[in-house]
Amino acid sequence: MLPNHSTLKVAENFRLLEALYPGRIDLGIGRAPGGDRLTAHVLNPSNTFEPRDFVQQINDLEGYLSDSREAGTIHEKVIAIPHIETAPELWMLTSSGESGLLAARQGWALSFAHFIYPVGGPQAVRNYRDRFKASQFLQEPAASVGIFVFCADTQEKADELQAMMDYRLLSFEKGRFDEFPSYEEVRDYEYSDMEWQRVMANRGRMIAGTPDQVKEKMLKLALDYDVDEIVAATMTEQAEDRFRSYELLAEMFELTPRNV
Repeated sequence: MLPNHSTLKVAENFRLLEALYPGRIDLGIGRAPGGDRLTAHVLNPSNTFEPRDFVQQINDLEGYLSDSREAGTIHEKVIAIPHIETAPELWMLTSSGESGLLAARQGWALSFAHFIYPVGGPQAVRNYRDRFKASQFLQEPAASVGIFVFCADTQEKADELQAMMDYRLLSFEKGRFDEFPSYEEVRDYEYSDMEWQRVMANRGRMIAGTPDQVKEKMLKLALDYDVDEIVAATMTEQAEDRFRSYELLAEMFELTPRNV
């Protein structure tokens, strides 16, 4: 969430990571505060929440990462360190598609947050591809989609993970971020008609099931979005459930430690 931070600090942090692991670092940039405005203001008191200021930050970030010394700009006198020959891959994050147009104009890759808003994503990616302009950072359009994924060995376990996420997302919508109920409590909870409507809507933000079910749904998602990369986010109460989900994903797509 770039407006929450100093642009120079972001550039230097990711330059350091790129220096340590060249060619392996992605820098994803979002415009939303990621929380309430008061917290965003405390993180960066100079944040005005104006779109034009975000665009300026984007331009400044590019200047720092490319070692621009353009006369009359801040880059004439201030540089980001360490000085390296490569730059992290630049990704614009969006959940509405608006930032996708900015990504197209700047020549960045685009990642659509289906796990936040599961509506309009494929069209947003198409609009991005249609309007993409090559840049020094990226010559051809590149896109991915992010979604919650819960994969388990059995249907019973998959249903349990989905039920926990159903309750968690509904709790977030109610402003209850510190609830940690057991599965037994979630299983026995009686949803109102309105709450159940929200549960069913939120299930559009996730994929859950056994390996065969999950693979089929993920391939369809990739086809709908016309992407060859899916970012899977898995939030579980127990770490071993999350690790097992990732293991199953790696197995079903024949990923190896070399390219996971």
